[in-house]
Amino acid sequence: MHILLTRPLEDSKELIMRFKSLGHKVSHLPVINIKKKDYDEPNFEEFKGIIFTSSNAVKNLDTSKINKNIFCFCVGNATEKISKEKGFQNIYTAEGNVSNLKEIILQNFDTKNGNLLYVSGEVISKELDKELKSEGYSIKRLVNYSVNSNEKLSDEFIEQLKTSIPEIVFIYSENSARSYLNLLKKYNLIDNWMDTNLMCLGEKTSSVLNEIKWKKIFLFNPGEEEYLLYKI
Repeated sequence: MHILLTRPLEDSKELIMRFKSLGHKVSHLPVINIKKKDYDEPNFEEFKGIIFTSSNAVKNLDTSKINKNIFCFCVGNATEKISKEKGFQNIYTAEGNVSNLKEIILQNFDTKNGNLLYVSGEVISKELDKELKSEGYSIKRLVNYSVNSNEKLSDEFIEQLKTSIPEIVFIYSENSARSYLNLLKKYNLIDNWMDTNLMCLGEKTSSVLNEIKWKKIFLFNPGEEEYLLYKI
């Protein structure tokens, strides 16, 4: 099969190699670019819990001064994986959904436990910090990265796509979905996907791309990519 991956290369390397080793053709179109932002480092000793709503939030944070035994709340498996690599021990993980993450925090972290640090990108789909404040939590938001859209495709890549439209496309976020849609519109590729299966990380992500006619749409969690190939 021909598979199109849309995450930045750093996040796609393992899957590219894995899919190629299974005999699949893989194209790579990074629809967004992650840029680390400068931030004022807080006094990490003031916080008893930390919240990550993306793996990029973990990657772009200097965790050297953080007690790795504090409560660590992660939005999904990919974020959990990076958190473990950074040394966090006491991790609670949702299933890629911020609403579920909020419930996990409510169930496992009492307002009396202390302050929470919420680390995120510049653009968020849900104002988790404000919702937790309304529940009585003391929480500080730290923005440590921004997301920029890829607005240009090479003529060579466009011709390659037209010649061999992928059977599968993986989209990992609402930002990625919007960027992907804008690129397809810009280069008049919107009507080429009727034989393509769309793999999306959540319903909100897939809804951005509903105006495109797909063969089928599947929802998945990070780590399930290879499993999805056998559902086609």
